[in-house]
Amino acid sequence: MPDPQVICLGEVLFDNLADQAGKPLEQVVSWTAYPGGAPANVACGLVKLGTPAAFVGCVGLDEPGDTLVNLLEDVGVDGRGIQRHPTAPTRMVYVVRSLGGDREFAGFGEFSASAFADAFLQADQLPNELFESAKFLVVGTLELAYPESAAAVRRALDLAEAHSMQVLMDVNWRPMFWEQPDAAKGVILELLPRVHLLKLSAEEAEWLFDTRDPAAVHRQQSHLVGVLITDGERGCAYSLADNTGNIPAFSVDVEDTTGAGDSFVAGFLHQLCVSGTDSLQAADQARQAITFASAVGALTTTRAGAIAAQPSLVEAEAFLYMNQR
Repeated sequence: MPDPQVICLGEVLFDNLADQAGKPLEQVVSWTAYPGGAPANVACGLVKLGTPAAFVGCVGLDEPGDTLVNLLEDVGVDGRGIQRHPTAPTRMVYVVRSLGGDREFAGFGEFSASAFADAFLQADQLPNELFESAKFLVVGTLELAYPESAAAVRRALDLAEAHSMQVLMDVNWRPMFWEQPDAAKGVILELLPRVHLLKLSAEEAEWLFDTRDPAAVHRQQSHLVGVLITDGERGCAYSLADNTGNIPAFSVDVEDTTGAGDSFVAGFLHQLCVSGTDSLQAADQARQAITFASAVGALTTTRAGAIAAQPSLVEAEAFLYMNQR
């Protein structure tokens, strides 16, 4: 297996998607489990596009954990950074869906947010050798909600800095993961000086920075290489180096939006691994990277699940050829 170019640290889990679209939680009678978790989704998306990637996280020593570890291995994700917790369960998230395919998180069943194995990711067990050849580290913010996994995130940032890696943070704000949601904003902002690329949804940008304008966020955080703000069917606005713009969303038949933003991140980082971060200095290449990422995200919405729906490089390139702009 080639050395990973991207390390994705955080959660891998099962999204239990409601089979009855358009129904509230109390009216759902059956669920279908799909593998997910933003960092794991990004790692799988990258490998499917041809960029070697590793996943670092913790799952339970249980059947769901076995299934997820085997899936990552089957996809081709480097799993040397996966830890197993002897007693805490692998995380399960319940998700209800609208008739249009949009999803809404609906809880963790019988468990509290902090009871799952990913909350116990150990900093001292991170494999240093993974960081020696990688170019990028991807982190979310969900693991910052728990003391032990938050320490692991900070340790990963230390290793990334030591090996001159660039860090992409996908804010992925989910209040239900936090026992004290009001603390989240300060914790996230504290880490931003250690981040190079910031990806947010429009709602997250409003929450963190009181604006949905990526250039305005970039002015507030001038150390960043770039800011990406995705807004569903309204597309993606970006500020990359000195280049700003907006890429309209591709028109597709949406079945399920789960994991679309993670596939977008995978598509964007794949482009950077091919062309290098310096390519963002050129306006046309910056726009090309966002267009490719948008295509990968759009294709993911046309099938159910997150990892299962991700396109190959051939599929993404064929889609772009058929939808030239």
